[in-house]
Amino acid sequence: MAGGSGVRLWPASTSATPKQFLAAPGGGCFFSLALERALAVIDRQRDGLALIIAGERHIPRIAALCAALSPDDQRHVALIVEAEARNTAPAIACGTVYLDRLFQETRNVLVLASDHIINPLPVFQANAAAAALFAEADQLAVFGIPPRSPETGYGYIETAEALPLPRGGGSAPPARASVFRAASFREKPGRALAERFLASGRFYWNSGMFGFNTRFIQEEFQRRAPESYLPFTALARPGPEAYRFQGGVRILENWKGLAEAYQQARPISFDYALAEGCRNTVMAAADFAWLDVGSWDEYAKLLGSGQAEVYAAQAENCFVDADIPVALCGVRDLIVAVRTGKDGGPPAVLISQKGETQLVREIVERIRGANRSELL
Repeated sequence: MAGGSGVRLWPASTSATPKQFLAAPGGGCFFSLALERALAVIDRQRDGLALIIAGERHIPRIAALCAALSPDDQRHVALIVEAEARNTAPAIACGTVYLDRLFQETRNVLVLASDHIINPLPVFQANAAAAALFAEADQLAVFGIPPRSPETGYGYIETAEALPLPRGGGSAPPARASVFRAASFREKPGRALAERFLASGRFYWNSGMFGFNTRFIQEEFQRRAPESYLPFTALARPGPEAYRFQGGVRILENWKGLAEAYQQARPISFDYALAEGCRNTVMAAADFAWLDVGSWDEYAKLLGSGQAEVYAAQAENCFVDADIPVALCGVRDLIVAVRTGKDGGPPAVLISQKGETQLVREIVERIRGANRSELL
């Protein structure tokens, strides 16, 4: 899924240039790293597919990134142009119906976000293989992240008993993960509750990454959230005329009835619609390192140095991300983000004390309250 606007990293991340297209450590962007992960776990012998669902305004950028892939990788990539943003449940319903129509058989699906940092890749592959075994056994598998602190910005998953890995076909790399029955999903807690979650040893951060098979999840959609799913069931298998190709990548932009299905589908997150009430849910404890870059403080630590031409005089411990030259005089411990609108987004400047960038959420709400959503 490559939607969203990533307002926690405003003004670098906006609806025009969301977080997934920002620079990531080691080169490239968050989206390109997510695509690399998806291509690493698909079953190429069964024509596995890295299916990207994104809004129309982001398709040119995504297609350009996909054009840099090898011809074999391009053959295993497809883009669906989302008619409108309706949250994650309709997007996943749309993708599931598309895969069902395309392959006309039950397939495993791994839902990934396009703005996470995950490494090392072989460990992720092994954990994904374990989740696939449970998906084949009609389970909804969610990746849980071992908590490192009493974080209040993430949802939590409460675990019950440990489960053995089901038997399955040979997976490469070998399946590996500690898997538990999921007892409950908890909303973002306050500090005191988060501390109790951490101390208990039974709670994990909810990564928002899910594995399931297409038949099982469609049954769950009909049971739990038919209003977000049923509009897509009227869609027939798209013919060749529904696609266009750009840079060697197929783009499904004329799927008859898709716009109407999106308009009719209830907007709701997949977590609320299905995961929290699914009858068979397991949690795979991630062995890989995971980071959801949710603030400028985290982004600054991740990059180390800013993306800018900076001239400093008696300035200490500052991070600058700007598309124009910036001068700093006699300041310290600042985060400065400048966007002039060159990237198609709105011109804006953020100046924050380090350690206080969680207040960006409040700034975004004030911008909305001032009826200046064009700045977002």
